Amino acid sequence: MRMFRKKRFLLLLFIGFIILLFARSDWMGRWMYPIYYIDDIKASSLNYEVDPYLVAAIIRAESNFETGRESPKGALGIMQIMPDTAGWIASKANFTNLTLDDIHHRADISIQMGTWYIKSLERQFKERRPLVIAAYNAGPGKVNQWLKDNVWDGELDTAHDIPYGETRRYVQKVIYYYNKYKELYPSF
Repeated sequence: MRMFRKKRFLLLLFIGFIILLFARSDWMGRWMYPIYYIDDIKASSLNYEVDPYLVAAIIRAESNFETGRESPKGALGIMQIMPDTAGWIASKANFTNLTLDDIHHRADISIQMGTWYIKSLERQFKERRPLVIAAYNAGPGKVNQWLKDNVWDGELDTAHDIPYGETRRYVQKVIYYYNKYKELYPSF
């Protein structure tokens, strides 16, 4: 009986060591945090001058890179764009002949529109990343109201002041994925 416990302990110790070894490896990290549609993300990021890590992090938080997703509130596609926002983006960015089905099911279209929208938010919020991320989730009107009412100062270290729990968690999640992608994909 004592010998059996010793073998079990050694086996668990060995398994723990292997897990620790693989958890620190890049390939394991990339397996756990993959980036799909890299070419589309790179092309749109380059075209609109947006950090590709930010685009990838938003996609991960929004849809986990799954096309055809629809949120309970009606947001569509890989970047979870609301139909009204998609219409606004299409008119401002001169996207023509697009349907909601394109946004919903075509990753390249959703990424292009979502990246254009991120750039629009960056201009509006002067490149302040936590504000841009919060506005992508809650809308720029809400974020401007929070700033005006001194509810939140727009800084990451005060994200706990964001009044919407969903947006508060969203900002933290996107920043987490952003940092994780920068660590795992240094040449992205």
